[in-house]
Amino acid sequence: MDIVFIQGLKIDTVIGIYDWERQIRQDITLDIEMGFDIVPASKTDHIDQTLDYKAVSKRLIDFVENSEFQLVETLAEKICEIILNEFEVMEVKLTLNKGQAVTGAQGVGVIINRHKNG
Repeated sequence: MDIVFIQGLKIDTVIGIYDWERQIRQDITLDIEMGFDIVPASKTDHIDQTLDYKAVSKRLIDFVENSEFQLVETLAEKICEIILNEFEVMEVKLTLNKGQAVTGAQGVGVIINRHKNG
């Protein structure tokens, strides 16, 4: 399986369990690896044959900016569901980094791998 990736996608959102977090917007950063067969696109050299990472990015930006989840785990699952259900992706690996939510850490978050059922 080939990989189409989006790296370092920063999105502003409401995320967190504490009262103060519910009152502000924070940047999260996404690194996404999507399993996709690029052979048809390589033969035709046409965008309609490949995974349009711009379309994926725009969809995720719209979703995340308008979300207000408490847990990064929930947000990560929803992002993977969108990618698997709305795009021709068979598997996805997502790293969701909430940034410096822990003093002294460069980043915290989750890394999940999901596959299309069936």
